[in-house]
Amino acid sequence: MSQPPNRISQVFQSYRQKLANRIRHLVKPQDIDDIVQDTFVRCYEAELKQEIEYPKTYMLRTVQRLAINHLQRWDNSRSEHLEDLEEPTVQLLSPSAEQEFESKERFLQFCRAVEQLPDSCRKAFVLKKVYGLSQKEIAEYLQLSESTVEKHIAKGMRSCFAYIKNIEQGQSPKADAENTQFRKSRTNK
Repeated sequence: MSQPPNRISQVFQSYRQKLANRIRHLVKPQDIDDIVQDTFVRCYEAELKQEIEYPKTYMLRTVQRLAINHLQRWDNSRSEHLEDLEEPTVQLLSPSAEQEFESKERFLQFCRAVEQLPDSCRKAFVLKKVYGLSQKEIAEYLQLSESTVEKHIAKGMRSCFAYIKNIEQGQSPKADAENTQFRKSRTNK
């Protein structure tokens, strides 16, 4: 059984950079090598159990799934950390400490605004604004049309803006921010 793993090793060595390029927009640069290496291990183990007919395709799908799993774990841990930030305790010593507090508070508001977005809208918005993916890449990744991705990103922008604006004006952030924004834009015409 030494031949199947050898075949996987050869394909992996020649395809390694392409695997890394495939996920470079999805995960942090420091995580790419680990995910690519894990891809090799998974493919190697799978080849030991059963011959992989199309190893390149199998490796591409595996690296994408591992990157998605990595993102989901990051998203879950981020949500847990946000719960810890519910009531920040800061002793204001100087204007710079006050500015730092306001900056952290604003970031927390943004994170909460993003969490309020519908799931597919949030994914498209985060992939665009945090990871810098193009709409085409997001469409392929989420298996949506580019038009739908564009609408999700625009909705995410409007909703986050309205959410933060409602907080700043002392209104409930849970108010239907998008409809409020839509009504305002129609009355201004």
